[in-house]
Amino acid sequence: MKTVVVGMSGGVDSSVAAALLKEQGYNVVGMFMHNWKETNDNGCCTAEEDFSDVRRVCDRLDIPYYSVDFSDEYWNDVFLHFVDEYKKGRTPNPDVLCNSKIKFGVFRDRAMQLGADFIATGHYCGIRHENGKAYLLRSADENKDQTYFLNQVSSEQIDNVLFPLSDIPKPEVRRLAEKYGLATAKKKDSTGVCFIGERNFRAFLAGYIPMKEGEIRTLDNKVIGTHKGVYYYTVGQHKGFGVGGMKGENNVAPWYIVKKDVEKNILYVHQGEIPELYSDRLTTEKFHFITDPVPSGTRVLARIRHRQPLQEATVYFDEAGQAEVVFDEKQRAVCPGQYCVLYLDRVCLGGGCIE
Repeated sequence: MKTVVVGMSGGVDSSVAAALLKEQGYNVVGMFMHNWKETNDNGCCTAEEDFSDVRRVCDRLDIPYYSVDFSDEYWNDVFLHFVDEYKKGRTPNPDVLCNSKIKFGVFRDRAMQLGADFIATGHYCGIRHENGKAYLLRSADENKDQTYFLNQVSSEQIDNVLFPLSDIPKPEVRRLAEKYGLATAKKKDSTGVCFIGERNFRAFLAGYIPMKEGEIRTLDNKVIGTHKGVYYYTVGQHKGFGVGGMKGENNVAPWYIVKKDVEKNILYVHQGEIPELYSDRLTTEKFHFITDPVPSGTRVLARIRHRQPLQEATVYFDEAGQAEVVFDEKQRAVCPGQYCVLYLDRVCLGGGCIE
């Protein structure tokens, strides 16, 4: 009997993944990761509720479970990079590094030390094995597809990984959780930062980056307000920065952040959509291929944010491996620090951090 260690988060997806694997005849072991040490206002560890749900699910499935502490690795390999990107005025995506460094990095290594033949997670994506290589595939449930967040993993990291939810739509996952009598069947999905969770993000970020008020200006340098700190805001954002209607102005169209001057702590905004919000191309840092590289000039599908509909584009590479992605249609609010992820049909090729 093959042994599979399942990354258990305390959510419904990983719970159903474990149940399905047990039903398929695997020797299933649950493993919960403590990656962020913090207490709430009552002095309780914020991960305890999730671990309690893991215990209840594993007891229901009659499988053993472990708790492991990767908080030092998360801090050093994910969180410090996250803060550093914000200090540069960029918009980072820590979930991407969390997958490559933690879930398919140190977690995978620990599972192998326990004698696992496979690891498994509740991610919505699939794997195809061909000619001795592993290829990451988009999920059957396009609305839940999570390959965007896995764009920095390697073929070697996913070679012995199982994704039991690859062909199952989310409503069916909920139904299966009810069928198996799992405590997480009705638990809402997490939408916060990976392992940090949902919180007042402005207050949280202020604990790591000194903030100061700055000017909000129009593109012709007219000062129309103040902001709390340029790091808080994202290009394309259209609310949450305190600029409403102005006397004598068009008070119907929303204001958008068009650009940021990090050194001078200035936000530049415009009322209504303008060409400056759109780009027909972008460049990335060195592009990371999960399995096989493709030649310069390849026609691809691309997305610049999670759940964005796939966009048709052509990708070009320079000698340093940086990618220039040229879109058939202009893209709104391309944000440096986010990832541009490329696909050939259902295969996720990999991704690059947007410069």
